[in-house]
Amino acid sequence: MNLQYTYFLILAASLAGPLALSFDKKVGFYKLWKYVFPAMIIPALVYIIWDLYFTRLGVWSFNENYITGVKLYGLPFEEMLFFFVVPYCCVFIYACIRAYFPNLVNKKSSDWLLKILATALLITGIIYFDKYYTGWTFIFTGGFILLIYMFRPFFKTFDAISFVVSYAICLIPFLIVNGFLTAIPVVQYNDAENLGIRIYTIPFEDAFYGMLLILMNIAFYEKLKSRN
Repeated sequence: MNLQYTYFLILAASLAGPLALSFDKKVGFYKLWKYVFPAMIIPALVYIIWDLYFTRLGVWSFNENYITGVKLYGLPFEEMLFFFVVPYCCVFIYACIRAYFPNLVNKKSSDWLLKILATALLITGIIYFDKYYTGWTFIFTGGFILLIYMFRPFFKTFDAISFVVSYAICLIPFLIVNGFLTAIPVVQYNDAENLGIRIYTIPFEDAFYGMLLILMNIAFYEKLKSRN
């Protein structure tokens, strides 16, 4: 096998299950594509710009042996694809939670959990702002969570408990995929720009980098759904 397709094949394998199950009658996720795909646009653009900037700064880099070599301004095509594949899989999990557990209503404890987490992330991000990956990731994630609560009428259909449960489930495949990417390694991190704490080979910050990506997609997905 040509190793240059490694990153692409990891993404394809990640997408295969959720895509095939999108036609499950109970969830009917394919019927929601008209909300899912538009909801991906803004988060993907934000992350691609962020990724381009951090790649140029040397916060992380990509192993040329495991990518096809197709790039946009130095950013691998597979990395851009990541910001569509991962959200698709995670919004699918979220939709399954909403479909199979309709009585899972929003609870005040989940709102408080997110608010406390946001505050902790903002404080930690400010303290470690000299470390680009830690500072930016924590501040952006904490800031977006608080933004949802500051503009609650706009995000009125956002359900905290459904997000928390879905994200807890998403963490398992997310960490598995990132585990492959960092162990091979396809993606290489500059430890001077993070806390140096690893979950196996995965930087601790990845958990919140992923959380923000998923949260943005779900928030915009719910907003688009509420218009119909």
